[in-house]
Order: sequence, then C-alpha cells, then structure tokens
Amino acid sequence: MSGKIFASPMEKAIYIAGGQSALAKKIGVTQGAVWKWVRGLKNISPIHVVAVCEAVGGAVEAHELRPDLPTLFPHPSVAKHDKQ
Repeated sequence: MSGKIFASPMEKAIYIAGGQSALAKKIGVTQGAVWKWVRGLKNISPIHVVAVCEAVGGAVEAHELRPDLPTLFPHPSVAKHDKQ
C-alpha cells in the first residue's frame, strides 16, 4: 500500500478491507451502503465511523471520515492543543 494515493479516507478503508463488499461484511452493513458513502450520497453514521476505523486497524481515523463532526471526532492536533 505504500505510495498509493486515495481520493478519500473511505476509499482507503475500502482498499485496506479488500473491497466494498468485504468492508460491508466486516461492519455489518450492505455493500450498497458503503457505495453510497464512497460516492457522497449519504454520510456515514457515527456508529459506522467507529466500526470502519476498527475494521481497518486504525489506518483510517474517525476525524478523517467525518470532519464535519469535530466535537464527536476531534482532529488529534486539536485534541492535543485542548489538553495543554
């Protein structure tokens, strides 16, 4: 996977999982749901954000999948700054 460039964090997760169907199976959703997420037709739910991150061993982080939810999934640099 080194050097591979992905169009989105979701595409990276799909690649690591072995495809849309494989990722869907790992997190308990349909392949169609994953397809909608990767196409931007639906936002991935917070519950499924966590499941995707776990399914790919943390190679994709929650804040990457849902940057529009910074309170729920803060960027690590923001979280570190807030602790100081």
